[in-house]
Amino acid sequence: MKHGKKYTDGAKLIDRTNLYETNEALDLVIKTAKAKFDETVEVHVRLGVDSRHADQQVRGAVVLPNGTGKDVRVAVFAKGDLAKAAEEAGADIVGDADLVQKIQGGWMEFDVAVASPDMMGFVGRLGKVLGPRGLMPSPKAGTVTPNVAQAVKEAKAGKIEYRLDKTNIIHCPIGKVSFGTDKLLENFNTLLDAIIKAKPEAAKGQYIKSCAIASTMGPGIRINPNKVGSNAE
Repeated sequence: MKHGKKYTDGAKLIDRTNLYETNEALDLVIKTAKAKFDETVEVHVRLGVDSRHADQQVRGAVVLPNGTGKDVRVAVFAKGDLAKAAEEAGADIVGDADLVQKIQGGWMEFDVAVASPDMMGFVGRLGKVLGPRGLMPSPKAGTVTPNVAQAVKEAKAGKIEYRLDKTNIIHCPIGKVSFGTDKLLENFNTLLDAIIKAKPEAAKGQYIKSCAIASTMGPGIRINPNKVGSNAE
């Protein structure tokens, strides 16, 4: 694969054989982000589990202390007083059966979907639409809840969901390059602490197999998997 000059120049700053300390890696991410826009910093963590087994699933959600730097659009499935509470909390769109129909018609202008439990009979019809996009409300992610107002506030504040893909890797954004090392480090530690805490009892051997970070257009930088999370600092 051929890369552009900015990527190639950035890659020269990285020792591919080295496992960096987290703060060093974040410094390098910022130095190698050469795009004209404010790039997102993403974390990729490979775990020593097998996602094919139900007792080795790793999934949850966490509020990043410094947010993600993204203006999150929240859609809420609720009615009555819960719908009113969601609107007051800042939801971008609130509806029940009408919102389901709108999405079935192709409308997808939102980043997070929240639903009250009584609405899941309607929302379940959207499984084939929302599921592949990672937008299906879920109790484990805190997006199926009777407290829809709190869920909206958390989503707006920078709540992200982490979950294994088919290759046992978790991919998550932890902010923008413009955040600087300190804020990115705080977000990184918050995410890794949550992943470590979510370790399944059935997991054997080394849990954090590998960890890497990269900006949207920049090269990947490997972090020492034995020194991640706030306890490692």
